[in-house]
Amino acid sequence: MAKTNTIITIERQFGSAGREIGERVAKEFGIRLYDQEMLDRAAKESGICQELFETHDEKPTNSFLYSLVMDTYSLGYTSGNYTDMPINHKVFLAQFDAIKKIADEGPCILVGRCADYALEDYDNVLTLFINADMDARIHRIARIYDLTDAKAKEMIVKTDKKRASYYNYYSNKKWGSAESFDVCLDSSVLGIDGTVETILQLVELKEKAGSRKIAI
Repeated sequence: MAKTNTIITIERQFGSAGREIGERVAKEFGIRLYDQEMLDRAAKESGICQELFETHDEKPTNSFLYSLVMDTYSLGYTSGNYTDMPINHKVFLAQFDAIKKIADEGPCILVGRCADYALEDYDNVLTLFINADMDARIHRIARIYDLTDAKAKEMIVKTDKKRASYYNYYSNKKWGSAESFDVCLDSSVLGIDGTVETILQLVELKEKAGSRKIAI
């Protein structure tokens, strides 16, 4: 089993196999992968009910009216710092805090939810964006969810739009832009096995280089 001291964050297009790739890399390194688990952790530590994290999960900010109505209920949240914020901001900040706490515990893989932005001050982080050709994604989603190609494409477009809106709203970067991540990988070109192998090699290269920037 390979060893690592690196935290890997993965943003991904829907249908690009980003989570599966992350799971396999985590297995190779013997470290934990956090996806839904980030929500569980944030809910437990913040006192905000689990359902609200799932409602707001990687979705663009809700309407002001909805936030105002939801914020009428304190929802058991005890921190005075967040009291006057709309609920979607409370949820994001609680998740933001949870991501940092998870990272402080050691190497791991964090999928989605602006984890790269939350950890931008950490040196031992490799930020990845995994994309894939639309036809490949349609084929994968149609197979997994037993959908027609048309329905699969509709699901992909809607999901990616939500993820992009969420990321662009809460971070200072652009979802899917090469400038926003250390490396962008196309899983439809490399294949799932090839993408996993590439990430393993990238981590090895990063750790050899240490914190210094590589001259190019």
